[in-house]
Amino acid sequence: MLDYETLRFIWWLLIGVILVAFMVTDGFDMGVGCLLPLIARNDDERRVLINSVGAHWEGNQVWLILAGGALFAAWPRVYAAAFSGFYVAMILVLCALFFRPLAFDYRGKIANARWRALWDTGLVIGSLVPPVVFGIAFGNLFLGVPFAFTPQLHVDYFGTFWQLLSPFALLCGLLSLSLVIMQGGVWLQLKTEGVIRQRALSATRHSALLIVICFLLAGYWLWAGVDGFVLLTQDANGPSNPLLKGVAILPGAWMNHFIRSPLLLIIPLLGMILPILAFYACLRGQTIRGFLFASLTQACVIFTAGITLFPFVMPSSVSPLSSLTVWDSTSSQMTLEIMLVIVLIFLPIVLLYTLWSYYKMLGRINLETLRRNDHELY
Repeated sequence: MLDYETLRFIWWLLIGVILVAFMVTDGFDMGVGCLLPLIARNDDERRVLINSVGAHWEGNQVWLILAGGALFAAWPRVYAAAFSGFYVAMILVLCALFFRPLAFDYRGKIANARWRALWDTGLVIGSLVPPVVFGIAFGNLFLGVPFAFTPQLHVDYFGTFWQLLSPFALLCGLLSLSLVIMQGGVWLQLKTEGVIRQRALSATRHSALLIVICFLLAGYWLWAGVDGFVLLTQDANGPSNPLLKGVAILPGAWMNHFIRSPLLLIIPLLGMILPILAFYACLRGQTIRGFLFASLTQACVIFTAGITLFPFVMPSSVSPLSSLTVWDSTSSQMTLEIMLVIVLIFLPIVLLYTLWSYYKMLGRINLETLRRNDHELY
């Protein structure tokens, strides 16, 4: 039997892995949706882009559902505080996501330019809004979220939606958008040919450069312009009560882990190198390697954020004592143990099935493919 501290740390890692899986899989189909008005010049080209992800987008949504379920089951206090504080933002994401299945399913029902343009717009909105909002939400974690727990552990939120849109948070939103666009651009090079593939390469180049700039700027901003949270005292095996700890806020404290353990700097450095490697791999026609580099970029950025915050999960800007950490936001030890067994059984199955489905659906989409399968494709 694992002790409570170890279980809590394992679930921190698992939620990070699930977030990476979501950004890699759902990231490329959202990236393709964002690129729809930039790459496709006519209806045939738009159909090529849409059908490049048509076989996968529904399966990719599983990772978003899994992330929400894991957050609810493993970190119930984070779930409660986040959905209270980010309520309007989450509703905005859900409304945007509603457009995606509708756009995929209804776009091709009527061969009318206005009809299809309407659903194309819906697909772009449904692909652009979620990564931007998720990036903004992550940015606000570093700034602190204005919530507090009462002595009875009821959560109160003191901010508004507009207060979430600070310059640093918007920078994180731009970084998140750039990540999915690069992922989508590399995916299109895997799945398409000719002029679409060339335009996707150009999108990959620009998004890779933007990732490096935004990531570097965000890191400097955290070091020089954002006060970090420091955990002073807490029992890692203690009860999940966020009020039983000591917290301080200090300038530049978010960099403490990297100062104490310089080897950790490898992860953010890779986060800046891998986008460039992804572009150059695609430039040489090595698109599978490029997709791998782009996926590793997602992992490096997400784990850089996680390591920077650790052990904090959701800091509070109005009541630092109420800040949620890995050690006080989890479910009971028994719940974590049961869920760990379930995850160890079913997560590999989901991963293997996902990889198998991608393998079986290899191959490029072109205009000839659309003509041969006109009634079967979107």
